Amino acid sequence: MPVINELIRSEEDGTISFGNYTLAAKSKVEDFEHDGDLYKVKTFKDITKLERNGMFVYESVPGTAVNHFSVRDADVTFQVEGTEDAQITVQLEDDMEYEVFEDGVAVGGMITNMSGKLSLSVELTEGKAVEVRIIRK
Repeated sequence: MPVINELIRSEEDGTISFGNYTLAAKSKVEDFEHDGDLYKVKTFKDITKLERNGMFVYESVPGTAVNHFSVRDADVTFQVEGTEDAQITVQLEDDMEYEVFEDGVAVGGMITNMSGKLSLSVELTEGKAVEVRIIRK
């Protein structure tokens, strides 16, 4: 799974892909329109951050490449790649319980905080994508 050279793009399946963890300097794209929403992505080797309509959606430290990012009513799914283990935070519903899967393996249930943020650690190796699925219980 390669990095996203254009920083953010729409995929044929209706999802978006974003992020480039190989950049030495911070780069961003603003006002990227997808499915009626405006997205902003900031990315480089240290961090990748995505906002939709000015609101937080995704952040990873260090930077990552995310493919086929999809947010539906009951779940969030994406494939993520980076050079080293990453701390990922996603925006979900406030004070809700979710089950997290990495490459199809359940890694545990988690409850979002009052602001709806859920943080997870993902073990990454460059050149190998990890599929993440977060399902509301």
